[in-house]
Amino acid sequence: MSEKQAPAGAPASSFLGKAGPLVLARLLGAGLTFCIPFVLARVLGKEEYGTYFQLFLIATTLYYVLPFGVVQSLYYFLPRADEKRPWLGQTLLYMSGAGLVAGTLVWTLLGPVARQFNNPALLEFRAPLAAYTALLLGAFPLEISLTSQGRTKHSAFVYAASEVVRTAAMVLPCLWGFGLHGMMLAVAGFALVRFVAAWVVVPRGSGPLLRPGLWREQLVYAAPFGVAMAVAIPQQNAHLYMVAGAVAPALYAVYRVGCSQLPLVDLLYTPTSEVLMVRLGELEKHGRLEEGVVAFREAAGKLAFAFLPFAAFLFAAAPEFIGTFYTAEYLPAVPIFRVSVLGVVLAILPMDGVLRARGHTRSILYSYLLKAAVTVPLVWVGVKQFGLMGAVVSWALAEVVGKLSLLMRVPAALSTPEHSLRIRDVIPWRELSKASLAAGAAAAGVFLLRAGTVHAWGGLPEGFLWRALPLALAGLLFGLGYVGVLYATGVRPLSVLASLRARRAG
Repeated sequence: MSEKQAPAGAPASSFLGKAGPLVLARLLGAGLTFCIPFVLARVLGKEEYGTYFQLFLIATTLYYVLPFGVVQSLYYFLPRADEKRPWLGQTLLYMSGAGLVAGTLVWTLLGPVARQFNNPALLEFRAPLAAYTALLLGAFPLEISLTSQGRTKHSAFVYAASEVVRTAAMVLPCLWGFGLHGMMLAVAGFALVRFVAAWVVVPRGSGPLLRPGLWREQLVYAAPFGVAMAVAIPQQNAHLYMVAGAVAPALYAVYRVGCSQLPLVDLLYTPTSEVLMVRLGELEKHGRLEEGVVAFREAAGKLAFAFLPFAAFLFAAAPEFIGTFYTAEYLPAVPIFRVSVLGVVLAILPMDGVLRARGHTRSILYSYLLKAAVTVPLVWVGVKQFGLMGAVVSWALAEVVGKLSLLMRVPAALSTPEHSLRIRDVIPWRELSKASLAAGAAAAGVFLLRAGTVHAWGGLPEGFLWRALPLALAGLLFGLGYVGVLYATGVRPLSVLASLRARRAG
């Protein structure tokens, strides 16, 4: 059966199988991404490491704001379109223009930003940062254009290859002694390669590159989500900007280590959400939208079995994790890190994917406006009165408010005239309760292990392998405890893992 088209009668439970290639590609990317900050923390000084974080804070803010929801709208339009190339063409042209705007903004505003951050070293990287941001934005549609057409294997291959090149560009110049300057030149070259690849891959197919009338339809759909991103990304990064302007780059590096978001969330959440969006579009097209709530609960249930233990382990083993991978120099980041892992728990429900797939993008906008209204006073007071801990707690509280506002909208998005849903109908209660019980019990075991061995670890020799030993033992204990409790509650972990692997429908 062709990968490009799933059978109309495929059961809802099989749709997650299409995410398999994307999950595997992101697993590779996650492993590579996982290594980047740890390598850089060892080869860059604290001041230079803080500068690195500030440079990419600026680039990523523009990268997520300027697409304005146009690229993401392909998940809505392409599954419903008979002629796909015009949608792809106008999206690619828009993103090329957005990249030009981004590069201009970096070049123009980096001076004032450097003064705000009290870090004149940022100005040394104006040209490569502008080029990197512009070209990376121009290539934004590359993988999404393939995934939204159901070509998940092609998308996975492109993503994996891109991640390999990106990691090499970020790590090798630093290891070879060229420092942050060499890395910024290398990542600008990487972005150029992606940009060229996007213009080769995205507009392929039959039909015109542009078709009058479609752009207005796409913009009307994308605008609420785009405005939401224009509000959400600055809101999510507000604590990072506030801390960057309040402390020296070296202390900012400690805060960013504490706020580390490990790639497992993106590894599972993003492809699952993407495939869920495509699946909901197919169900709507074939008049079977009532099955959408089953697909949503299945996706959330599987994410719960992955994210809850991940968050619990990171919370319990935070000292071992930070000390092993970032060195003991960054142990002051442990309390911040423990608060930040709440973000993993909040990613269990793929609510934004449902709302985007159903065209309820205004609900996403309202949620982000609410979060922004909450964030500004919280961050201001948090940083001024409580320092770094105040900053991360303010972020966490705003995220909880935003997720609750999205959750209130999901039942209406999945309801049909014949089946009206409530919040309790869309949440996978059984999976959440079992995963929470198992994760909590396993985390308690890690705390007990530390209490009983705290003096033994202090006498370990120096070196990464020796310092990784406590983390490895904590991980082994946690894993055995988590799997054991799951078995006791009737859950078979291997079946959960199998459901996250690639399964072809039909």
